[in-house]
Amino acid sequence: MNSKNKSVPPRYVMAILLIGFCVLSAVTLVGAYQAKKALPPYVGKQLTEAEMNEVIARNSPFTSYVHLSPNADFPRESEITKITIHHMGADLTLERLGESFAKRDRNASSNYGIDRNGSVALYVEEANRSWASSNAENDHMAITIEVANETIGGDWRVSEASYQALIELCADICRRNGIHQLEYTGDAGGNLTTHNMFRKDTECPGPYLEGKMAEIAEAVNQKLSDSRE
Repeated sequence: MNSKNKSVPPRYVMAILLIGFCVLSAVTLVGAYQAKKALPPYVGKQLTEAEMNEVIARNSPFTSYVHLSPNADFPRESEITKITIHHMGADLTLERLGESFAKRDRNASSNYGIDRNGSVALYVEEANRSWASSNAENDHMAITIEVANETIGGDWRVSEASYQALIELCADICRRNGIHQLEYTGDAGGNLTTHNMFRKDTECPGPYLEGKMAEIAEAVNQKLSDSRE
């Protein structure tokens, strides 16, 4: 019989398949391990009070809740020179938004979040780039902030408590990062920007906040001026 017509014994076929499966599994496990290993400490885990305080000390002191998302670039590639404002498109608690950003397939995050009571959460440390604005260049330069909505739809209003917390947080971010003045130009050229400047198919941050942007810049700049006197 011609040797070309001989079939491979079944046991060899099984051995080859088993080896292939083991190699593929090993590669997958190594990849998962490396991905997990690459994440900074405290990312994607429940923090103790001491750990939370340690993280807050590196970021805004207005923070009252921390749930660090793996959906980020570690570290950011640019100096912090901008702030980009978003709305949640919902009235979410800080914990609920943190749970959403914790999902790897969500592919989204922000540096900070503000709930309707004016409480502040940290989801991506300032040293790292959040995945928020549909624009990597902007997000590498900007601190991004998600604000809860008091009304759903329409003008997507935010509460007065959220609005005042937003101004205080922006002023704090500017002080600690050497941003001497916020400038809202209505386009991406200013250092106070909105999500819809980078993604045309979104309403974010909604008509209410968008209509307040010049006022927010003015209020923040006044606080910065007062702190220099």
